[in-house]
Amino acid sequence: MKYTLLIYSLTFLSACSSSENKKAENDPKIQTPSYKLVAVKKSGVATMIKLPAQLFAYQEVSIFPKVNGYVKNVYVDIGSEVREGQLLMVLDAPEIVQAVAQAREKYAQAKAGYSIDKENYARLLEASLTAGAVSPLDLSSARSKMQADSSLANAEKSNWQIQQTMQEYLNVVAPFNGTITERNVFPGELVNAASKDHPMLELKEIKLLRLKVDVPEAFAGSFRKNDTISFYTSAFPGKKITGHIARQSMNINAQLRSERIEADIENKNENLQPGMYADVVLYSLGNINALSVPRSAIVISTEGKYVIAVRNGKNIKVDVLTGNETKDNIEIFGQIQAEEHVIENANDEIHIDNR
Repeated sequence: MKYTLLIYSLTFLSACSSSENKKAENDPKIQTPSYKLVAVKKSGVATMIKLPAQLFAYQEVSIFPKVNGYVKNVYVDIGSEVREGQLLMVLDAPEIVQAVAQAREKYAQAKAGYSIDKENYARLLEASLTAGAVSPLDLSSARSKMQADSSLANAEKSNWQIQQTMQEYLNVVAPFNGTITERNVFPGELVNAASKDHPMLELKEIKLLRLKVDVPEAFAGSFRKNDTISFYTSAFPGKKITGHIARQSMNINAQLRSERIEADIENKNENLQPGMYADVVLYSLGNINALSVPRSAIVISTEGKYVIAVRNGKNIKVDVLTGNETKDNIEIFGQIQAEEHVIENANDEIHIDNR
């Protein structure tokens, strides 16, 4: 009797289990989990990025001596504002002055010799018109000597001009408008043209500055010439300073994976100084060819980044690359079309039908 009751009980439980399984199979709410879907948008994602940068003088030059000599006079000091062509300092080199005088005398001597030979050749040429008065050999010799002395006179003139140029190097002038930011020499000091350890003076144009910033490769294509650029400095906390992109290197640094861009910054009141660090704020409008989805739709796994698209009722894994992003949305690039639907809150535990 006990065995009979046990058999009936097992049979009843089995029938109930089978009935529950059939009910689950016929109920779609129980069979397949439901996920919220979102449409892929055809638009880039505007974002803001902060990058470190540095200010540089628009032009700067270290002034070294071009000739050996002694410092005679220095007319500027650090902080001096100078104009292009202004005399900054004078060097003294008596040997150069003497070399100029000697070169001038040699040129005068060669020029006088050439004048005599030219006159002699002209007379022989005139006399040769009378048959037998001058031999052809004498006429040819006179012409050759005149030509040689002409070349010698030209060479001495060139040497004289070179020595004059060397003498001009004793007067050091400003190559452009700017401010003297460094001075390392004083009157009486010997300077050597071969020494490049310390410049005599350093000149920088600071009324116009260059802001240099390295933009990561992922954002480099988002900026163009004349785009507005904003930055902040620790010298003026909270003060927003703006400029416009003036130059782009059009080259990605292989080590930093970034592109160098420069902005020209007006600095007429000279509040900013070369060498200052800056925090640059850049606004990227996003890639016009990009698609965008919520950040939660991106799955990041050991296999890479992907979204889960729902196509014909099936979950399809689509590998993507990402671009600009905000706290809500992110740009994607891959084998997916605008207006397709993807799972909004995706994860790697969701069943994929194309695996």
